[in-house]
Amino acid sequence: MRLALYQPDIPQNTGTLIRLGACLGVAVDIVEPCGFLFSDARLRRAGMDYLERTEVVRHASWEAYRASRAGGRLILLTTKGAQSYLDFAFRPDDVLLLGRESEGVPETVHQHADARLRIPLQARSLNVALAGAIVLAEALRQTEGFPA
Repeated sequence: MRLALYQPDIPQNTGTLIRLGACLGVAVDIVEPCGFLFSDARLRRAGMDYLERTEVVRHASWEAYRASRAGGRLILLTTKGAQSYLDFAFRPDDVLLLGRESEGVPETVHQHADARLRIPLQARSLNVALAGAIVLAEALRQTEGFPA
């Protein structure tokens, strides 16, 4: 299981997701360009000392990311998804892809997703870090992937 962040805009969310990955033993891919400098103090503050405790792989572009993928399904978390994450059967090698906070992902990225999932909500949307945590927890529960 991996998390992938597509051109993240907000350093605090990126730091929080890296911290989540460190706590749960999940690697994090960053598809650049980011909307901030990767050395941003807000990223470091949100990630605390967890930034060094997880595998973070930075990719220069969407094309570079696609070329480096070793396998597993690409599962896009999107408000445009027709299927709820609650009705989806996750696999241990899935990659959960989160879009930009400001605009999600472009249609070309949607086309490469093996599944497009949404979180059923009463309001418009959640913070991307919260959305990632909710779906990652369910994926790890289903695949018995939580740390011992």
